[in-house]
Amino acid sequence: MLRILIVDDEPAICTSLAFALEDNYVVATAGTAEKALAAISKRDCDIVLLDLKLGSVDGMEVLQQIKNIDSNIIVIIMTAYGSIKSSVDAIKAGAFYYLTKPINMDELDMLLANASDYIGMRSKVQYLSDKLTERRDITGIVGTSVSIKQIMSDIDRVKDVDFNVLIYGESGTGKELVAKALHYLSGRKSEPFEVINCAAIPSELLESELFGYEKGAFTGATQSKKGIFELADRGTLFLDEIGEMDIKLQAKLLRVVQEKEVAPIGSGYRRKIDIRIVCATNQDLKKMVAEGKFREDLYFRLNVVAINLPALRQRREDIPLLAEHFVAKYNKKMAKQIKGIEPAFLKMLAQYEFKGNVRELENIIERAMVFADDGILRVVNLPIEVQNPGIEETCQTDTDMLIPVYIGEDLDSIERKAIIRTLKYFQGDKAKTAQTLKISERKLWYKIKEYEVR
Repeated sequence: MLRILIVDDEPAICTSLAFALEDNYVVATAGTAEKALAAISKRDCDIVLLDLKLGSVDGMEVLQQIKNIDSNIIVIIMTAYGSIKSSVDAIKAGAFYYLTKPINMDELDMLLANASDYIGMRSKVQYLSDKLTERRDITGIVGTSVSIKQIMSDIDRVKDVDFNVLIYGESGTGKELVAKALHYLSGRKSEPFEVINCAAIPSELLESELFGYEKGAFTGATQSKKGIFELADRGTLFLDEIGEMDIKLQAKLLRVVQEKEVAPIGSGYRRKIDIRIVCATNQDLKKMVAEGKFREDLYFRLNVVAINLPALRQRREDIPLLAEHFVAKYNKKMAKQIKGIEPAFLKMLAQYEFKGNVRELENIIERAMVFADDGILRVVNLPIEVQNPGIEETCQTDTDMLIPVYIGEDLDSIERKAIIRTLKYFQGDKAKTAQTLKISERKLWYKIKEYEVR
């Protein structure tokens, strides 16, 4: 039951209200502000019925002290008819509502019921918020866009079902994060989570990494070694870039997927495994099947459940949240104290193409934090290609991007050339020129005057 504290300097009111409420609530009373604040400090109540006049003590002051102790506590003001204006002021100061004396019990019952519902709803919101934070900490998946919510919903649906999952997405979209979420939110979370990148290991070595080998199986096999399938037993195996696997090796993988058993190289027996397989690719496997580059039977075995990750440019509304996430991450990692992000910085990020997706955004934020001087990420801290989209392509063809420097040339001459060429490139835009040259506009104006740049 909820706990109610009645605070009134008239003992008769305290007694009558306590008698009326004790069947449905745990009730306590206090005749002074001191006793009331002492009880509230011990967190002994959920709802306070507070008289606006406690002898010579102003109930508004008591309300403020209550809120200082616990801002979430429900305070219902009790007041004489002539003090309704003060009651309204009290609501503005944080009171839940007010009642006029003499107290109408039906009105009080309804108000307490509303307060109880509010407390329950607030607890539920806090619970869901805590769960969201916990999930983010576990998975590392950040975002509130429709597509991210759908992905989290898909993960929830399949996390405890031992179907094989195939994750599609461009490089840098977070395919491994989804694989980790499937594992660490599932019943297998206390078991191994093993990862292998099929594109990073030569085909002739990948087989031994996957299946393991017995001592003497080939030259150099001086001792037996467990493959990653065995290491992941009872857990989850994440095969990244599955589309890069040699088609001959695909046949051996198919047998493992079908039979749930693995035979180490050089072994005459098979070992049973209990494993969930999650694969990822940035390629169109269906097209590869049609071209004969990927086994159709393996494709259907792996593609039981498909999760498609959007490119960052398709969920730009998540960029500010991701940026804040990476700032918090690298504040800890780099012992930095970045406290904010300039709006223009985020606006420029929102307009960028992000061919490298979330991974590229993370790299950009990390780099910007290195160059931030005043605790704020500003446009000037962004790489030139973010500040000026398309500059990389222009660099390949525009000779104005090249500034000749000769041995023996003095530094003033080199600096003058840099200013002239950069101004020309940006068609006289001094703000962009200053940003690119990493100097203030005021200093640029000074240099233009000094070098008589036209």
